[in-house]
Amino acid sequence: MKIGLVCPYSLGTPGGVQNHVRDLAEALLARGHEVSVLAPVDHDQAPPYVVSAGHAVGVPYNGSIARVSFGPRTAARVRNWLADGHFDVVHVHEPTTPSASIIALWAGDGPYVATFHTWQVRSRAMSAAAGLLRPALEKIDARIAVSENARSMMVQHIGGEAVVIPNGLYTSRFAGRVRPEWQGTDGTISFLGRMDEHRKGLGVLLAAVPRLVDERPGLQVLVAGTGQADEARRSLPASCRDNVLFLGAIDDVARADMLAGSDVYIAPHLGGESFGIVLLEAMAAGAPVLASDLAAFRQVLDGGRLGELFEPGNAESLAARASRLLGSPDERDKLREAGLSAVQRYDWEALVGEILAVYELVARREP
Repeated sequence: MKIGLVCPYSLGTPGGVQNHVRDLAEALLARGHEVSVLAPVDHDQAPPYVVSAGHAVGVPYNGSIARVSFGPRTAARVRNWLADGHFDVVHVHEPTTPSASIIALWAGDGPYVATFHTWQVRSRAMSAAAGLLRPALEKIDARIAVSENARSMMVQHIGGEAVVIPNGLYTSRFAGRVRPEWQGTDGTISFLGRMDEHRKGLGVLLAAVPRLVDERPGLQVLVAGTGQADEARRSLPASCRDNVLFLGAIDDVARADMLAGSDVYIAPHLGGESFGIVLLEAMAAGAPVLASDLAAFRQVLDGGRLGELFEPGNAESLAARASRLLGSPDERDKLREAGLSAVQRYDWEALVGEILAVYELVARREP
């Protein structure tokens, strides 16, 4: 099958949608399908199956900066990609985003599959745009949502129905090794996320660090992600700055090693999450998870069966739960085993078959 995937966000920027599209492309290629990915590209290091939709520009969206491409040049590239590809199926991601995905819907005839990733309690932008986008969205033959929350948002603002197929990961890639230089004598906890993005909640974790270090002076706190660490470091009392190691942006191998060596992985996000792929990554690496009690995280953690939850934004609650877990090896082992078992449901080896079933259904439709 010839499959075209459209990612609205720059592949040069870390993000859940970008990782999803890249992993899906690799899973489809491994099954012997022909795959081409159209996406904004900011550098020359894109995989050979990627076609550039143009350079990306930053647009504020959902508490973050989305790097997208649009305009006449992007539209021309989309039209050429569709004409040259002769795809059996075109799979667009986040089709309401002002980028290559919606342009691909406007410019072609399909058949189209669309995946909706985003969830918010209320989106004025999507409500306002739904009417304008409706002619393009009506071309979609099948809809996928990565979670029940994303499906509910799509139904509320756009209408129609969607099958839920979650985000995936290659679980075997998270069998990391424990690096002794990253280990604390009183335990190791970790955080992964963009440091300068408020909704990722690093500030909440750092506010909990003094209490945790007071109880466990040899605690090691690992912080990985893009952004400037100086301001975050200055927010800590001098007495516990040596307990926090800022790793900066790390590659996939270091990411797996950090998670594998964590006694507890902390996800202190404040909102705006539609899924929680980072929780799955931690579970695949064998790290017990402590996360904000957000709807998306609660769903991934099965209401708390697969990980601990705490009140979002509450540093005292975070510190109390983290302290209890660090002092309870049996509880951590229980969470570790449950997570390692449950995360297999999200392996791409399992999910790609579900997505291919959707492709095969729409590919058989009459033009």
